[in-house]
Amino acid sequence: MVEKRVVITGLGAINPIGKSTKETFEGIKEKRCGIDKISLVNSENYKTLFDAEVKDYDPLEYFEVKQVKKLDRSSQFAIIAAKEAFEDSGITTENTDFERIGVFVSSGIGGLSTLQNQCEVNYEKGNNRVSPMFVPRSIANMPAGNIAIELGAKGESISIVSACASSTHAIGEAYRSIKFGYEDVIIAGGAEASICGVGLAGFENMKALTHATDKNRASIPFDKERSGFVMGEGAGILILEELEHAKARGAKIYAELIGYGATSDSYHITSPSPDGEGAARAMTRAIEDAKIQPEEIDYINAHGTSTSLNDSCETKAIKKALGDASKKVMVSSTKGNIGHLLGAAGGVEALICAKAIEEKIVPPTINYKEPDEECDLDIVPNEVRKADLKIVMSNSLGFGGHNASIIMKKYEG
Repeated sequence: MVEKRVVITGLGAINPIGKSTKETFEGIKEKRCGIDKISLVNSENYKTLFDAEVKDYDPLEYFEVKQVKKLDRSSQFAIIAAKEAFEDSGITTENTDFERIGVFVSSGIGGLSTLQNQCEVNYEKGNNRVSPMFVPRSIANMPAGNIAIELGAKGESISIVSACASSTHAIGEAYRSIKFGYEDVIIAGGAEASICGVGLAGFENMKALTHATDKNRASIPFDKERSGFVMGEGAGILILEELEHAKARGAKIYAELIGYGATSDSYHITSPSPDGEGAARAMTRAIEDAKIQPEEIDYINAHGTSTSLNDSCETKAIKKALGDASKKVMVSSTKGNIGHLLGAAGGVEALICAKAIEEKIVPPTINYKEPDEECDLDIVPNEVRKADLKIVMSNSLGFGGHNASIIMKKYEG
C-alpha cells in the first residue's frame, strides 16, 4: 500500500489565553499567563487557589439558548474550536466529499460538571427530575458527535479516552487513518471542561494540584519549586488532510504530520515509569515512523505538567529517546501559559507547534526561576526564541501509563 502524506490545513482553539488560534498564539508570544483565582467553583473549602479558566466566556455569544441546554461545556468548546478550524481550512461541499471527513476528537473525562449537577438533582429532588439530556451531555464521545452533527461530517467519528494523552492519540490515529487511505480529511483534537467541585476535589485529594499562593508560581514546569499542576479547560482542533486532496483545492498548509508513536508504561495508575522508559519508547516509535534521526528534531513541546515526577521522568525519557541529541534540542512546556487542559492538552499544544513552525519561533517555558538538576534540558526559559523550525515533536503522557508522541515538520512541497 502506498502511504499518503498528511498535512494540517486548519486550526481552531479556545483556552485560558485566547478564544481563537490568533489570540492563543499572540498569548504565547506575549508570555501571557492564563492562570488566576478559581471562579467556576466555590473553592472556600479547598486548598487549591488557582485554575486556568476560559476568560469571560458566555455561551450565548456562540449558541442559542436551546442549544446551550443540550451541550455540556466541553462540547461547547469543541464546537467553537472545530468551527474555527473548519472555516480556516476552506473546506466546502464543493471541494470535499463530506462522507470522507472523519471526526477524531477526544475528552479525557467528558461532561464531569453535568455528571456532578445531575447526581445532585437526583439526590436532592428525585429521579423524575434528572434531565433527559443527562446522558448525551455527559458521555465522553459527545464533543466528537456534536462536531460531526454541527459540520455535517459523515466519515468515521470516534473519541479516544486515554486521560491526558487523549488528544494526541486522536491526532495520531487520525494521521494513520488518512495515511492509509481511510479518510480524506479528519477533524482531530480534544476538548475538556472538568473544573467543577468533584473534579477539583478528586485531583486535589490525590495530591496532583499545586497549592501555590502566587499565580505566577503555580504552573512552573521543570522548575525545582514545582509542586503540582493547575487544572485548565478549553479545546484545540486541527484539520488533517491528505496532501493531494489539499493541493487540489488550493489549501493553505501549516505543516506536515510525519510521525506518531504510542506506548504504555504498564507501571502505575497515576505515576509515570520512574526511568521514563514508556514515554521514551513512544518518542522512539514516532521518530521511526517519521523516518528521521533524533538529531533532526529542533523542538519538543513537552507534556511538562509542573509535577515533580512528570517533569523529571519526561527529562529522562527525552534523554533516552534522543541520546546525545537531547543536549541540543529545545524543549518547553506551554502549560505555564494555559495550565493543564487534561484530555484537551495535546490538541492545543499540537496547534501551538504548528504555529511555531509557521511563525519561526519557539514558545518559552514562562515563570521559570529555579533550575532543577533533574530537568537539565534546554527548556527555553522565559523568553521567546527565534528559530526556523524544521521538525517538531509534541508529547502527551496520561494517567494509566498512556504515552503518545507526534512529529510534524515544515511543509516544503
